[in-house]
Amino acid sequence: MAYLNLFFSWFSSSKLDDKELPWIDLNRLDQLDSIIKESNGRIMIIFKHSTRCGISRMVLKDFIRKYALNEESAKLFYLDIFSYRELSNELSIRFGIVHESPQIIVIKDGEVIHHASHYMIDAEKLNEFGSIDA
Repeated sequence: MAYLNLFFSWFSSSKLDDKELPWIDLNRLDQLDSIIKESNGRIMIIFKHSTRCGISRMVLKDFIRKYALNEESAKLFYLDIFSYRELSNELSIRFGIVHESPQIIVIKDGEVIHHASHYMIDAEKLNEFGSIDA
């Protein structure tokens, strides 16, 4: 029983949530145009999250724990797919990628240079893109 308590306390622990990331809420279609334009100066990262999915929550916690880019290297957007499903659909159309959740989309020079979903999302891999010259 102690093992189960330890396991479930990890999910409810605020220790991982103490680290604050420079999230920008993605909640309007016109933000996509800005993201594409700004991607000429630095990478744009969109994290699509399902607030009703345990896997998505676990992946988000891991992402928060491992994310290390600074705000000069990348802009980090958060998209709640249940509240803004139209936006999620538009991302799929504009960039020609299948909708998944959780999902990360990395944009540079108006193009998707990396995307991953579920347990393939690796915040440490983003370090490779954070050093791209603007």
